Amino acid sequence: MMTRNKDGIIIFTIILAIFFGCNQKNGSEIKNNPAPGNDLITTSESADFFPVSVWYSGGKARAPMLSKITPESKEEWRNDLRQIKALGFNTVRTWVEWTHSEPKEGQFDFRNLELLSELAEEIGLKIFIQVYGESAPDWVGKKFPDGLLEAHSGDRIIPQSAPGYCIDHPGVRLAFSNFYTEMAKVASQYSNLYGWDLWSEPHLVQWGRPGWIPNAQYCFCPHTQSRFREWLKEKYPSLQDLNTAWYRTFESWEEVSPPRFNTILSYTDYIDWKNFIYQKMAEDLRMRYEAVRLADKKGIITSHASPPSIFSSPQGSGAEDDFLMAEQVDHYGISQYPKHNRPGEWIRSNFMIAADFSYSANKNNGGYYVGEFQAGFGTVGLRIGDEVTPQDHNIWFWTSLATGARAVNIYAYYPMSSGYESGGYGLIQLDGSLTERAKSIGRTAKFVNDNQYLFLDSKPVEAEIALVYNPLSQMVGGSRGSGRIEGQPGHSKSLIGYYRVFSDNNIPVDFIHRRDLESGKLEQYKLIIVPYPLMFTQTAATNLKTFVKNGGFLLAEARFAWNDEKGYATDIIPGMGLSEVFGVKETKVEVKNKVRMNISETSHPAFNHLARPYLTGEYFLESLKVITGSEVEVLARFDDNTPAITGSHFGEGQTILIGSFLANRIPSSYQGTANIDAASQEDNDAFLLGLLDWANIERPFTTSHDGKQDSIVVKLHTNRKGYLLYVLNQGRTKKSIDIKLNVNQDSEFVLHEILQDRIQNKLPQKLVLEIGTKEMPGSGVEVWKIQPAE
Repeated sequence: MMTRNKDGIIIFTIILAIFFGCNQKNGSEIKNNPAPGNDLITTSESADFFPVSVWYSGGKARAPMLSKITPESKEEWRNDLRQIKALGFNTVRTWVEWTHSEPKEGQFDFRNLELLSELAEEIGLKIFIQVYGESAPDWVGKKFPDGLLEAHSGDRIIPQSAPGYCIDHPGVRLAFSNFYTEMAKVASQYSNLYGWDLWSEPHLVQWGRPGWIPNAQYCFCPHTQSRFREWLKEKYPSLQDLNTAWYRTFESWEEVSPPRFNTILSYTDYIDWKNFIYQKMAEDLRMRYEAVRLADKKGIITSHASPPSIFSSPQGSGAEDDFLMAEQVDHYGISQYPKHNRPGEWIRSNFMIAADFSYSANKNNGGYYVGEFQAGFGTVGLRIGDEVTPQDHNIWFWTSLATGARAVNIYAYYPMSSGYESGGYGLIQLDGSLTERAKSIGRTAKFVNDNQYLFLDSKPVEAEIALVYNPLSQMVGGSRGSGRIEGQPGHSKSLIGYYRVFSDNNIPVDFIHRRDLESGKLEQYKLIIVPYPLMFTQTAATNLKTFVKNGGFLLAEARFAWNDEKGYATDIIPGMGLSEVFGVKETKVEVKNKVRMNISETSHPAFNHLARPYLTGEYFLESLKVITGSEVEVLARFDDNTPAITGSHFGEGQTILIGSFLANRIPSSYQGTANIDAASQEDNDAFLLGLLDWANIERPFTTSHDGKQDSIVVKLHTNRKGYLLYVLNQGRTKKSIDIKLNVNQDSEFVLHEILQDRIQNKLPQKLVLEIGTKEMPGSGVEVWKIQPAE
């Protein structure tokens, strides 16, 4: 046990006060401004090791709980760690939890961490630490009774360890941060410490939600409200500016509070509140980062989401934004539980969407972390998922690497020993006996460890197509705007629909944030697609205009920039000057379940692959009018003969505007019925593939299974010596795949399939290298290292 140093606390209080005050960024933007000496670890620094770990913290206690240390613990834990090492893992992911580690104020107990670190160091395993600060010791509530989390209804949550207390309370925040720093002081003494995950699956209210509070929104305690007011002061130059934006008559800043319901007047207050929550969560993650960096200057610092924010909405009780979160740490990531706790086949498209979205959010970090990777079948009460097989692990693991993962952390070594997940999610049995999946994934872990520099040196090929992720569009209508079409989240559905067409055809595509448009750094992309573009910012619109003017290609859907970032309608749609870019304006809009758009200009390159002369949209039918003097073609018309799809030339670039939401396939996890038949879906898919002809997209490779939707995934990475090609059969039946890889030289290449150690030399034909797999079983994988022959 160790007691807190009082002088150190005074110093630390000053540091936290400075950080807390300086960390309130401008209301429209959050920036990453690390303190001197506490900079984020650079990609090159973090790319020297590939952690493949299992979650284990000594004994059989489930996370975030910790086992009691007994006289037998040292030998028992040593044996477990030896087995983990023998299986092939290079890292153990342990955890530290606040309730256990500081049962009395200032009296820290990190003996579990110390013993595990010591034993892992002895055995040759690195340590990665998951931190649970959200389960708080009872003394925090006794000392700070006004630190309870509070719902919009006024209900306050009295924790049962979880979900802890509101860290916007200055006293709670200081105690919370001090716990992180004191823990880091201990952990950093061990040479085998590799890194940290400081927030598991971030939510405002974590690991326990009172079900008796309907439609709960958090946090409305006085301290979060005070922090919100400070945020507003940075955004609005004066209280009068706030009054004008919110249509209110506040006489002092102390009267300002977050909205608890919608009115018919304005919902700018709602937009501000939700943007504040996004940024608050990012800042709260950064606060954890800074607290650890006070003691540990070297460890990799991460966090991971569940679900990734492409599946979430600000309508909830505290959604995070993966792109904002990724800026605060060295790597952000995701949980992957493909079979989770329900019987039935795992949903391959959801796995891919989560992985590719997380990689996009982490491009500047060099890749994402799989913070949790399902080890065994899942349980919630009496609900039990299907068994997780070695074949499942094989395809999930290699799909993670193929999509840019830089670590895989398998949850967990032992099954859950308590709670409503009791008996589930274990790699081995609770009695300690090994499973076949443990042996299999251990062999894979060893292979990656032995060849980690090849994987660390490779990254996914650069995409020329970008899909714009824009959480603002989910806020249209405030709390009265459901953001759902036919029961499905409209923004997510649109993004995922476009993504799946490109993904099913093995065409590289990135997600970019609206803030990337605002930064203007768009040189990588030839084609930008803006689905569900109902709310936009002027800066983003201006930079899109520049993008097209400079030769870019832009496709957008109905009602582009209908609302500005305050929720106010623009005078003309497309708004914010985009009507000039598209050369049209909206004349009327209707809502329809299914929208037919009849092609009137079949010679346009986007329609090269259509079998039938029409496309299918849904929800909006937006009639367009060509602006006099614009260089516009009417490409399709609605049944009433008004323009439905238009194409324009603007500057050196071109645009297409669709006066509806293009009906795309629905992810299997969403409830509801598609508004589109299979033939119409094929037409819509063919149109999207035609965009490659229109925008001159250069595909790095093609495969014999493109577009077949038969669960074949091919991912290409580049490295300093050549290529790494992943071929993944995510289905259950045997398949052979042929790949045509475009290369930049006509000399001989060495093709090495590294999993089965097959080598062949091959000459490209007209700069195309042809590669054929063996007959791959279901869940089978081939990984090809491709380099010029010396």
